[in-house]
Amino acid sequence: MHSFPAGSANSYHTLRIRSALASFVDEVCGTLARLCAYLMALALMAICGIALWQHLPDLSDAMAMETPSKDGWSLAARPVPAFAVSQFIFSGKTEAYEIFRHPEGGRKDVFRWSGSAGTLVAELEIYRPGGEIDQVGSDGARTAPDGMRDLEAAGIIDSKFGAVSLFRSAGGAEAGRACVRFFKRVGDSGVQFSGWSCLGGDLAARRAAIGCMLNRLVLLSAGNDTKLAQLFAHAEIRRSDCAASGTPARSADWLTGADNPHLRGAQ
Repeated sequence: MHSFPAGSANSYHTLRIRSALASFVDEVCGTLARLCAYLMALALMAICGIALWQHLPDLSDAMAMETPSKDGWSLAARPVPAFAVSQFIFSGKTEAYEIFRHPEGGRKDVFRWSGSAGTLVAELEIYRPGGEIDQVGSDGARTAPDGMRDLEAAGIIDSKFGAVSLFRSAGGAEAGRACVRFFKRVGDSGVQFSGWSCLGGDLAARRAAIGCMLNRLVLLSAGNDTKLAQLFAHAEIRRSDCAASGTPARSADWLTGADNPHLRGAQ
């Protein structure tokens, strides 16, 4: 019988051990490679998800709105302000900013100011019409403290947007202490401004507050609305200080002055 040398047996066992170690190392390397690929895939998915989220259109401009009202207008859930009014105009007053949208494309940006007791003292609405047919300022009329249903002319004031028509509640001697409402439609831009003010103790003070409100209204973002951007760019050239904004426009006459005669009748 032939016997194998002891050295050959040892070499055989060494080769088996080395082969097993090599297989183990290969398996570990393969597992690590697959794990790294899995983690990189997760990281890539996370990066793509974040990028997609950042490029999604603002929910307030799309479908994240509250239930539409009967007239079709909906309050934007996440409003992005397009306008601002200097806080120095209504010092000590609380400001609320809301955006309403219509399915036909219309948009209303509404400022409301409240006193210390929470009572509304002024409102400004910027309406950009779409395909809908809407009576501008209807919301403002409903929220005005005195209702302002029966109106009469209360003069004209000048502003950086041009002459602005004023109205007040008809009521004889009480009309001088009533809140003042305003309305301004700006030519080709389609933009319409409306609102009211109860600030001040008399008609002159409320006229001045409205003029100051409009003169200190600034545009933050026009989006793709070039006409709106041009409107505010041209208006800034005409802007005057708040003290002068409440004075009657040069075109005002005895029928449209600060204290209209009652012969004009209710509007």
